[in-house]
Amino acid sequence: MELIKPDIGLLFWMIVSFSIVLFILIKYAWKPILKAIKARERSIAKSLDAAQRAKDEMAKIEFGNEKITALAKIERENILKEAKEAKVKIIEEAKETAKQEAQKILEDARKSVFKEKEDAINEIKNQIAELSVGIAEKLLRDHLSDGSKQKHLISNIVKNIELN
Repeated sequence: MELIKPDIGLLFWMIVSFSIVLFILIKYAWKPILKAIKARERSIAKSLDAAQRAKDEMAKIEFGNEKITALAKIERENILKEAKEAKVKIIEEAKETAKQEAQKILEDARKSVFKEKEDAINEIKNQIAELSVGIAEKLLRDHLSDGSKQKHLISNIVKNIELN
């Protein structure tokens, strides 16, 4: 029961030994322990700050990535729009060129047909003229084979000529 109800002497020596241990701890161990704890605290605070900065940087980078992605999408849409417009323009130009060429071909064909028609008409006229001259020549030979008919024809022509 001595430990449950300590003696004054025991209590005195316990307080003295505790005080010595406490003094030694304060003198030699307390300051290094506090320094280590404060250093650890600062290290943890720095780590938390670094983590927060990293988190902020990641948020900025993520925002930047989203912005870049949005800009890239807009740029892609613009490029596609320009490509579609260029395609439509090229198709329209090709259609217009084809239409002009077709018109030119039709005009050339019309001119060619007209020229061939004119040539054919002239050829027919020439043939008709040749045939007419041939027929007239044969008729005149038949009618004028006789001398009296020739004199009669010449006198009719002379009568019909008016003198100027």
